[in-house]
Amino acid sequence: MKFGIVTFPGSNCDYDAFHAITEMLGEDAVYLWHKDHDLQGSDVIILPGGFSYGDYLRPGAIARFSPIMQEVAAHAKAGGPVLGVCNGFQIACEAGLLPGALMRNANLQFVSAKVRVRIENSDTMFTNLYERGEVLRIPVAHGDGRYVASAEVLDELEAEGRVIFRYADANGTLSADANPNGSERNIAGIISDGGNVLGLMPHPERACSPLLGSNDGVRLFESILSRVAA
Repeated sequence: MKFGIVTFPGSNCDYDAFHAITEMLGEDAVYLWHKDHDLQGSDVIILPGGFSYGDYLRPGAIARFSPIMQEVAAHAKAGGPVLGVCNGFQIACEAGLLPGALMRNANLQFVSAKVRVRIENSDTMFTNLYERGEVLRIPVAHGDGRYVASAEVLDELEAEGRVIFRYADANGTLSADANPNGSERNIAGIISDGGNVLGLMPHPERACSPLLGSNDGVRLFESILSRVAA
């Protein structure tokens, strides 16, 4: 299976994603430049973290108009898997692939730390190798990670099981202290109504080895592999 990793000017997690796919999964991966019009036969698209276009205007606002995003949107519309991590989550929301938006952290400070996230739905393309209620340890690094949406959209996400990750403590308890950015309802990641686009602020590609302090992110990529390969 082939993973296509989009590189925008300012991306800085594309190499981390490439390493996770090629070294940890042993699968093929290619870099897709933001000006490309070809996904090079990629089965799964990754929108990586970073500061695309320097986060001018607001994170993801300019990247959303990159030529490659026309192909990514078409891929998603056809049911193809798309994973948006951190800045990639922001881009996916700006592009209309996911509802809501990512705003400035509630404390107005950049946060870089390992956090805990609880699995809310293990019956998805991205989480089928996890257990519901399982708590993962995964790093975050962002200044604009506060997920917001209207009450109607939030209720819809809840009702349809599309809230996939929530910030929690080590015991899986939701609290303001466990929420690093003030996201609505402690939301750390959501999926699209078709279930094929996932956006999350924590970085699973940076939690793929005990040498990095956690390998809790590996099963996310293995989940994609198992579902798509099948």
